[in-house]
Amino acid sequence: MKSFAEQDKEYYEHIIRNLKNRGVKLEDIAEIVIFLEKDYVPGLDTDISIYAINKVLHKREAQNAIMTGIELDVLAEKGLLSGPMQRIMRTDESTYGIDENMAITLASLYGSVSVTNYGYVDKLKHGILAKLNDKSTGKINVFLDDLVGAIAAGACGWLAHNESVVKEMINK
Repeated sequence: MKSFAEQDKEYYEHIIRNLKNRGVKLEDIAEIVIFLEKDYVPGLDTDISIYAINKVLHKREAQNAIMTGIELDVLAEKGLLSGPMQRIMRTDESTYGIDENMAITLASLYGSVSVTNYGYVDKLKHGILAKLNDKSTGKINVFLDDLVGAIAAGACGWLAHNESVVKEMINK
């Protein structure tokens, strides 16, 4: 049986690979973090943002949500879901809120700062989120766009809750 550390590494690498396969780089998520936090964390840069993103991507509850959401998007894109579910995913039905609920749950792991940031960035569709939400591409990213926003929001929460660590990183 794999240790927790081995599983964490496996899950993390799986997520990074799947994000990349879906057109998302950590730098894309970092751009959202910087957009959200530039007024609150002077000196915030891509490296520190990616550090915070990686904190989120190593949290087991976040890993589970991300892997589940991406898997559902991929299965839907391949047409492998049952009738009603396939239609819901293909059309990104407006009353289907499970994707947002999963993202809010992920964001809530990092407190109210993250939840409010998620709602804000989900509404704006900033950066990579606009591309992921573009239905004309033929890609199904029902969960991914929300999860990427939640990862960025979680990183914002991590930054807020680790202010002294962040200040040390900026001042190096």
